[in-house]
Amino acid sequence: MISFNVPPCGPNSFRYIKEAVFRRHTCGDGEFTQRCSQWIKLNCEISNAFLTTSCTHALEMAAMLCAIEPGDEVIMPAYTFVSTANAFVLHGAKVVFVDIRPDTMNIDETLIEQAVTEKTKAVVPVHYAGVACEMDTIMDIAGRHNLKVVEDAAQGVKSTYYGKALGTLGDFGCFSFHETKNYSMGEGGALLCHGSRYTERAEIIREKGTNRSKFFRGQVDKYTWMDCGSSYLPSDINAAFLLGQFEIADVILLDRMKSWERYYNGLLPLAEEGFIELPAIPEGCAHNAHMFYIKAKDLEERTELISFLKSRYIETAFHYIPLHNAPAGKRFGVFAGEDKYTTRESERLLRLPMYYELQEDDVDYVVSMIREFYLNREVRV
Repeated sequence: MISFNVPPCGPNSFRYIKEAVFRRHTCGDGEFTQRCSQWIKLNCEISNAFLTTSCTHALEMAAMLCAIEPGDEVIMPAYTFVSTANAFVLHGAKVVFVDIRPDTMNIDETLIEQAVTEKTKAVVPVHYAGVACEMDTIMDIAGRHNLKVVEDAAQGVKSTYYGKALGTLGDFGCFSFHETKNYSMGEGGALLCHGSRYTERAEIIREKGTNRSKFFRGQVDKYTWMDCGSSYLPSDINAAFLLGQFEIADVILLDRMKSWERYYNGLLPLAEEGFIELPAIPEGCAHNAHMFYIKAKDLEERTELISFLKSRYIETAFHYIPLHNAPAGKRFGVFAGEDKYTTRESERLLRLPMYYELQEDDVDYVVSMIREFYLNREVRV
């Protein structure tokens, strides 16, 4: 079976885990946590980056820093993971879903402004597949309506928008280091803050609502409860595993890009013949090959293709069930305007195996089996 995903591992990851254990500092904010945070700051060219236990928790921290309260509204796409919405619903917000663009599966920036009301507090663009949303337009709308922008860049580490790292364009950016991501600590994430005005409160929220970070830096002689917060610090063991990958981040990126391009070039004839659709990368967007997906004609065809590929020992996956169609989505949110593309496109999309060190022969085999499916199907039809 060609696996859908294989978590990455760096050459020094296990050595660093052993070091973390022998240092007898395996809880949060040890040396490896700090080194990972420093790597993010340097590579993303941002002054504040806080390693967290998940991207979910990074989003929750962002919601608190946005001062989300009951009655506030937050705009986002329905085609996203539940954490994007949960982070704001937890604080009483109403989620306002906006339709997506069919080319990138990202929020349609042209529909955001008409969803803004006097209750709107924030916009949450989700950079699907590591391909940037149209951030210039989104930031312009946010500026004119005094809205916070929280980038859900869970899939966007090492992706850029006109040369700027995803996660650094809005007020806050949230990364994921889940095992399915390009760089993994099993479970983990990071919160990026634009500007120093959020630094102190972010530290306090992340440290259970205390000023414990100041205490460890010797800035106060004892620490105490200062604000609401929770325990968002990952273990230094997890950070040690992640650091080993950060050290070869460009190697991982290049390897994934080669697989992505091999898929694209191999499947392009099928797309040109009208059997499938391939991902689109807009001008100014440099993606990180987080995933490679194709679009079938409809749900029925996708279901047949999944079954066919499984019978050929290829593991594939569809993706999000749009949140506005879910029970909680109907309870906590509303869809603004027409669902022209969100549901339809979500039913067509199929993700192919993609991971660091995916073999060229395996990519070629997947391509050949997809081609076999469509050519045989055409004969049957």
